[in-house]
Amino acid sequence: MKVTVDHERCCSSGQCALIAPEVFDQNEHDGAVVLLQPEPAPGLHAAVEDAADHCPCSAISLS
Repeated sequence: MKVTVDHERCCSSGQCALIAPEVFDQNEHDGAVVLLQPEPAPGLHAAVEDAADHCPCSAISLS
């Protein structure tokens, strides 16, 4: 799995960081998403998919 984020679309809701903190964090200045692991381990895939599904701005893409 490869994860990408669209920083322009991010609305800083923080859902991704709450759901998959091993993969996502938030910028201290504006709360925008910070991608920690662009290719997470298989054990994290379910959480990453859940985070992408819950992103209110659809800023997370998976391939």
